[in-house]
Amino acid sequence: MSDGAIDLKAEARAKAYAMPLDDINVTDLELWRTDTMWPYFERLRKEDPVHLHPAEHHEDGAFWSVTKYNDIMAVDTNHEVFSSEPSITIFDPKEDFTLPMFIAMDPPKHDVQRKTVSPIVSPANLHVLEPLIRGRIQKTLDELPIGEPFDWVDRVSIELTTQMLATLFDFPWEDRRKLTRWSDVATAGPESGLFSSDDPEVVEAERKAELFGCVDYFTRLWNERINAPPKGDLISMLAHGEATRNMDRMEYLGNLILLIVGGNDTTRNSMTGSVLALNQNPDQYRKLRENPGLIPSMVSETIRWQTPLAHMRRTATRDFELGGKTIKKGDKVIMWYASGNRDEEVIERPNEYIIDRERPRNHLSFGFGIHRCVGNRLAELQLRILWEEILPRFPEIKVLDEPRRVPSAFVKGYEYMEVVIPSKN
Repeated sequence: MSDGAIDLKAEARAKAYAMPLDDINVTDLELWRTDTMWPYFERLRKEDPVHLHPAEHHEDGAFWSVTKYNDIMAVDTNHEVFSSEPSITIFDPKEDFTLPMFIAMDPPKHDVQRKTVSPIVSPANLHVLEPLIRGRIQKTLDELPIGEPFDWVDRVSIELTTQMLATLFDFPWEDRRKLTRWSDVATAGPESGLFSSDDPEVVEAERKAELFGCVDYFTRLWNERINAPPKGDLISMLAHGEATRNMDRMEYLGNLILLIVGGNDTTRNSMTGSVLALNQNPDQYRKLRENPGLIPSMVSETIRWQTPLAHMRRTATRDFELGGKTIKKGDKVIMWYASGNRDEEVIERPNEYIIDRERPRNHLSFGFGIHRCVGNRLAELQLRILWEEILPRFPEIKVLDEPRRVPSAFVKGYEYMEVVIPSKN
């Protein structure tokens, strides 16, 4: 970690404990861009773990921040009181651009739609996919430059996750980077630099146009698959599935965005996060090199440490008491997975990256209850194979500077990270 990053973290800590609790705003994008939100969450966990953020902190109004592990579990596993409708993020759906998707639905509709696509990540199918994933990872790693700086995010993390998505959708290979673009556009805000302007109205107009382009592209694929015998790819599953074959255009787009973002952002940012975490903790990197049998445990610890999606939202269906506070019917409740994964009362030395923890899968990154991440085992598989192929090839991957982080309180990820693989001689 650079001296500048250390100074920023010290400054954030002092500020987090000096300001009144009601002035803390954990949705401030600058905190996420600079990775300095941790002391603010620490203070909320200690002093007000179920905290009502005033309306002025966010353009879509007041919300409850739930920051402790067990409180988050209580919300995540009670879908009758805490509904996923109408949205899983702090933002309310735009009236003229509502995207229904099964992660933002309650039973019974959620259950039947999820069941339609879940066979693609069944243990049997993952067993079939493993050699394909390994071959692609080997090819990608063998093509990396040695002794020359390059962007790990683009060359490895984005490339591998986009290849995987293209396979799951049986998407035209030459157009696979469109999937990355649609994933980024779906979750990015005006400050992302992905649009022609940072004016919110321009951003929304451009986002709509690109996502309509996405659903038009996928509708062509749907029409091909619906007129062919059922196959094992996601589009064929949706087109032939009893619960999904009659979806309208916006619901199809909503579920596509869910599957694209879910299959892209989480794995991609954990792939980058693993290299960064091992660089920031050279003792753990050495431990891994000396004992590659720790790879599965390191994968789980990375997913906890990274927490690729920082939060999920629920909406209260009735008044409910949590942590001594009364949450009213209709209130927004934000489960901060990133904070729960650093809860000192549940996870020992939570701010440390320890690849041989006793219970490394004891984390919140995949969620719990009926909405637990459907592709969690696929994400772990890709990360495991990546490191099984890295260790025998490269004695080290060096991060050259602080990465550039995504300015988002939802997707906790990386835009750019310069690395170099030193030559062996």
